[in-house]
Amino acid sequence: MVSLRYILSAIVVLSVLVSCQKKEEKEIDLEELTISEIFAAYQGGVYTSEELVKAYISRIEQFDEEINSISIINPEAISIARALDEEFAQTGKLRPLHGIPIIVKDNINTKGLPTTAGALALKDFIPEEDAFIIQKLVDAGAIILAKSNMAEWAFSAMHTESSTVGTTRNPYNLDHVPAGSSGGTAAAVASNFATIGLGTDTGNSIRGPSSHNALVGFRTTLGLVSRSAIVPLYLRNDVVGPIGRTVEDATRILEVIAGIDVEDPITKYSEGKTPDNYLQFLDADGLKGTRIGVFRTLSDRNVDPEIKKIFDMALVDMQRLGADIIDDVEVPNFEELRKDQWCATFKEDLEDFLAKYVKNDTIKTLEDVIRIGSKSEFAKTRLATFQENLGRWEDGDVPCGDAFADPKRITFREAFENTMDSLNLSFMVYPTWNQKAARIEFFQEEYKGDNSQIIAPHTGMPAFTVPMGYTEGNLPVGIQLLGRMFDEPTLIKASFAYEQATQHRKSPNQDLKK
Repeated sequence: MVSLRYILSAIVVLSVLVSCQKKEEKEIDLEELTISEIFAAYQGGVYTSEELVKAYISRIEQFDEEINSISIINPEAISIARALDEEFAQTGKLRPLHGIPIIVKDNINTKGLPTTAGALALKDFIPEEDAFIIQKLVDAGAIILAKSNMAEWAFSAMHTESSTVGTTRNPYNLDHVPAGSSGGTAAAVASNFATIGLGTDTGNSIRGPSSHNALVGFRTTLGLVSRSAIVPLYLRNDVVGPIGRTVEDATRILEVIAGIDVEDPITKYSEGKTPDNYLQFLDADGLKGTRIGVFRTLSDRNVDPEIKKIFDMALVDMQRLGADIIDDVEVPNFEELRKDQWCATFKEDLEDFLAKYVKNDTIKTLEDVIRIGSKSEFAKTRLATFQENLGRWEDGDVPCGDAFADPKRITFREAFENTMDSLNLSFMVYPTWNQKAARIEFFQEEYKGDNSQIIAPHTGMPAFTVPMGYTEGNLPVGIQLLGRMFDEPTLIKASFAYEQATQHRKSPNQDLKK
């Protein structure tokens, strides 16, 4: 007869084994994992969404300490993934983004998670509802895995520093900036902390960080994607869009988030201009027969010799892929038209956001924000500037309108459209940055301007960035494609064809383990 002591010992051993099995996380190769690969794994029973989420969280916990890209991990992510797994088991169907872990910039309202914009004034703000685009992503099956660090109030194109999280580093070279203001999203996605991410772009903040982190970044046409329930910088310029490792993944996100939102009136201009299926434009031959205008006015201005060489090679590659390169295209009166396009609308836009979403009697004005303070000297300087300056930066008598009503913006856009039409151009190109990523300690001294803030934010035209190579120091650089209003399909075709043929994207080589 077996003694009670042996029975109890056996029960203890069995309990330990079961406990170990529960704690054991499935080994999933997260390196450059794409949405289509994840779907294939789900359908083949290789792993579940819950297991994928746990793997990403483990990677963040293991490797983000030095990079400092994540502001908070969603405590509900695992349970959301488990529910999606149960749904798939019952229906056998995957939603458009079923079980796909996404990182969201910390200025986009996400229900139950802090939305701080990197600022002390909002450190305790937890939205009661998702932003319009977040709800669309959730309805499509996406999982908000985490929120990402950002340049405080989205003030900086140069670097990513906040009062809530601190400074984010570039995973390709930790001494250098990831650019701003969506640097946290870009550094996280580049480091394979999630499948894809969301950023916002007032002037540079999707395309700059994407370029600095060997990623694809879509700044879409103003009016194509809602900006409601997003902490604004200049709402007249703000765009939200995907930051991803592949054009296909970014396109899948765009397909879900595009659409009219009554809370963002500018989206009414997209009516009838949004195809039901953006994925149809993922064409590996998408550069054949295109006519590409090279905008040397930007590409040759104060350019690093390494970047010029890489850009010229990108043009050779595009020509090899079937494009006609129309070199040195000039836009008449460009230097005059680009002047006086910026309007300081931060105070007005922010106070509208605070009234509508934050609803806190102690945080109603820009003065309240300044009173609460900031840990960032850069942000303090910008806050003081916006307290003193309103309206158009140069000619204060000219009203500040949206891209479809402001005469200065319309004239600027028409100059590009007319040039493109006269030469029958498909789109125009230039480097996203003409200079390498600056060192963090000298982010202001080594910043020599970027090309993203000059055209697209004011004209409203779409502009995508795609990896085109690396400079000395393992610093990524990107090529930017500027298209006509609501002509994302052409940019998707060209970006995909160039990406597929060149395969410049690679993971950081700073010992981030799989």
